[in-house]
Amino acid sequence: MEDILKRLTNLEERIEYLIQIKDGQEWGNISGLKAKIDTFKKSLYDFSEEQMELEMVRLEESISFLETRCEENLTSMDRVRIVRSPLRFSLKDILENVYEDYTELGGEEEANIDPAMVVAKANIMRRVKNKSYTQQVMVIGHEKGHGEEYRNGGSSKPWGNEKAMRFMLVAQTEGIPIHFYVFTPGAFPVEDYPGAGQQIARNLYLMCKLRVPMVSIISEGGSGGAEAVGLSDFRLMFSHGYYSVISPEGAAAIEGKIREGEKLPKEMIETCADQLKITAQDNLRLGAIDRIVQEPPLGAKRDDFTFFKQLKHEMMRATDEVILRTKSLRAFRAYELKVKKAEEDLPVLPEGDASIEEPHIDISWDLHDDEVKRLVALRSKKYRAMAANAFSTKSTGMDTLMKKVQNRSAQIYYTFRYDILKQQKKQVEKVIKDVSGESSSFVTRLTAPFSAAYNFISKKPAGRLLSRKSASSTYQNLELEFGDTYTSPLANKDRTITCPNSAKNGCKDLWVPDLYGEFCGVCENCGHHFPLEYQWYLQHLFDKDSIREFNADIGAGNPLNHATLRKKIKAAKAKTNRQSSNITFQAKVMGVELVVSMLYNDFRNGTVGAAEGEKFVQACELARLQRKPLLAYIHTTGGIRIQEGTMGVIQMPKCTMAVREYVDSGGLYIVVYDNNSYAGPVASFLGCSHYQFAIRSCRLGFAGHRVIRETTGTDLPPDYHSARNALKRGHVHGIWDRRDFRRNLHKSLMTMGGRNLYYR
Repeated sequence: MEDILKRLTNLEERIEYLIQIKDGQEWGNISGLKAKIDTFKKSLYDFSEEQMELEMVRLEESISFLETRCEENLTSMDRVRIVRSPLRFSLKDILENVYEDYTELGGEEEANIDPAMVVAKANIMRRVKNKSYTQQVMVIGHEKGHGEEYRNGGSSKPWGNEKAMRFMLVAQTEGIPIHFYVFTPGAFPVEDYPGAGQQIARNLYLMCKLRVPMVSIISEGGSGGAEAVGLSDFRLMFSHGYYSVISPEGAAAIEGKIREGEKLPKEMIETCADQLKITAQDNLRLGAIDRIVQEPPLGAKRDDFTFFKQLKHEMMRATDEVILRTKSLRAFRAYELKVKKAEEDLPVLPEGDASIEEPHIDISWDLHDDEVKRLVALRSKKYRAMAANAFSTKSTGMDTLMKKVQNRSAQIYYTFRYDILKQQKKQVEKVIKDVSGESSSFVTRLTAPFSAAYNFISKKPAGRLLSRKSASSTYQNLELEFGDTYTSPLANKDRTITCPNSAKNGCKDLWVPDLYGEFCGVCENCGHHFPLEYQWYLQHLFDKDSIREFNADIGAGNPLNHATLRKKIKAAKAKTNRQSSNITFQAKVMGVELVVSMLYNDFRNGTVGAAEGEKFVQACELARLQRKPLLAYIHTTGGIRIQEGTMGVIQMPKCTMAVREYVDSGGLYIVVYDNNSYAGPVASFLGCSHYQFAIRSCRLGFAGHRVIRETTGTDLPPDYHSARNALKRGHVHGIWDRRDFRRNLHKSLMTMGGRNLYYR
């Protein structure tokens, strides 16, 4: 009888698990089986042992058949519910069963900096020819737990991501690999210091050039929260996991324009989950991950010990591959051949048997300096290639070839001009100065022709010769005139408008032609900034006739064949007469040349997809090549374009990688936020800038009021995302008045950045 009760309890758990996956009892014969189990449980003592055994076998066979059908027909949303199940394994289960021993860092359980983010120093052991080899690793990941409220469902707070970053640096100091585990529906959206978005940006910026091998594996990967510990040299994903730009429920609320408090239609959630291409198979096909780790049917649970054994081998194999690629391609191929041969020598086991072990060969995980450089270079190459086919372009094969030739020629030219001639000139000038200081006027006259020759060869074009010494006096005396070249269409309305601060500050009503004309959209009493279209900035911020746009042919596409996106993109292109929400161009500000990337409101609310990310990366590469400053002016950004799924979200690490390489080369990267600037771009390639400024009345943050209210249960004050509060939190480094934008930008160009810029 005791055995029957255990089996019956097991059947109840299995049927409840199916109900969780299918979100109810309507699918298949779940309700009938559940009723049978309940009936059998109530009348258990009315049956003989033979009848009980017969009934149990029937129930087990029926449930097994239903589980097989469920596995064969899993929808995208079913997989989301699998990873959300309290029966699913967590990071703590992995630490207990995959690693030999571990020490948790940064606190334990609820007495933790952030219980949703776990960091542990661990040992992982492999056996080769009856010998044991132990390797140290740093394990960092989200902990969902099994019902503990203090874990916050794996949603890490900003200080949890900061803890992760701190121990990444410890791993780098000790020279040990990092294993990342992603179990999060998304980051906890609070702006308290260090800020949700800004801290994710800092993590990404560090991880771009971290000098140790990194392997990440995704169970539940929700948008920017996943990216905070997701950038790595090798990306794995569990076969029943999901990786998405947004939760299916969030996508349904946006796509269906569902008001807050209204119930989301179940069918719409299912449709959005399918359209976002969130499964492991989808992400492998799209190139967002490198390999899938197979799980048992209907996903692994916390007591699937054979699965943990397989996971251990997968993590070691991925780390081995990262290490071997840094040594040489030949060593990597030799490793693959040895593994293949060892696999052939294994006994044949039934198909799908999770107990199949991958043989291991002892490989040292220590890297010397040259291998570390190769590791970082391969990481950069990996992310540069992501989403390369996820946008449209009008370029032909010949155009691409010519562009490569031009880039190569430019690289040779600028290398010769700035790296060779500049260095030689400095050396000659030093010698001339030393000799001139100790010699007679005869020596000075003798060396003068050589000095003049070098000055002539490296002479700067007109308008560039602005020294750091003279910068302070230059920008103070330049007069700015607005309204001469462009007048906002808003100024054509013959009416008045009331300043939103009039009740508080006593502002008078403003006549629209004045407000959007000579007042530059700014209330002259309180300084409130009314929104202005992006064309105003193009005409007033930069020198006249200095704008030269590039990559205008790169256009937003529909990489996931989303049902509604194609029509929306077509409408946006027709409305704006542009191909994407990112305008990239070269321009001048008071004679100083710079490269600009502008996200603007008119095209899909300034959202970023594969096209916008590619254009930003190419702007970084051009600025790096030509030693020019890089300005990211954010007229508006609504975040990552959700209809592009992971092809959109991987622009976060991809663009951050480009920024890091540009800044490390000595460039000056300035970000200026205006209007509304939210979500993924702020949490990556914008928020990682060392110089961030905000136009006075802009709103800046990681998530909007509705998302924060639904996630935290807290109603926020109206000014929660104001530029002033962003400055208080340290998320921006200054607030600029629109009327002083040009002057302040020029001042920044002249007083910030390293000496690698051409005008230094």
